[in-house]
Amino acid sequence: MALIFIPRRAAAISFSLFLISALVASDPVLSPEKLGIRRREKLSHLHFYFHDIVSGRNPTAVFVVPPPSNASRTLFGSVVMTDDPLTERPEIGSKLLGRAQGFYAGASQTEIGFLMVMNFAFVEGKYNGSYLSILGRNTVFSAVREMPVVGGGGLFRFARGYAQAKTHAVNISSGDAVVEYNVYVFHY
Repeated sequence: MALIFIPRRAAAISFSLFLISALVASDPVLSPEKLGIRRREKLSHLHFYFHDIVSGRNPTAVFVVPPPSNASRTLFGSVVMTDDPLTERPEIGSKLLGRAQGFYAGASQTEIGFLMVMNFAFVEGKYNGSYLSILGRNTVFSAVREMPVVGGGGLFRFARGYAQAKTHAVNISSGDAVVEYNVYVFHY
């Protein structure tokens, strides 16, 4: 019975060695042409409004982890999942450009400072079906916050840049906010 398993094991080892040698022998240097990129890199500026709605019957941002009972007023330890509208103007009824899908988490014990992990998924115009990925720090009471663009998809493949957020309006009693975004991104 042991002789039956030896050939399988030997075949598996041989196949693994073949795959490893094939990977090592392949050309590790990629070029844009090999990836199908035939355009020059460009810099784009996107401007929109982010509507973070935590109140009412249909919130677009919900606490999935509330802050611990002993947490400070900074929301340290909380996690909020979002599917927030991105609009052309600050009014919620203005043209929908996309959705901010991801989460933000209370990451500071001394101020309201969030870790932002978001995809800005666009549903309108030439960027329809494309998205930008944001990962950074958002200290909400700073006049302007800057977060890095760490990637993207669709027309934003290989994206890099930064997003500037500026609070346009906030309702202290409901927690709802409108944030103006200016995003500067290099992409192909």
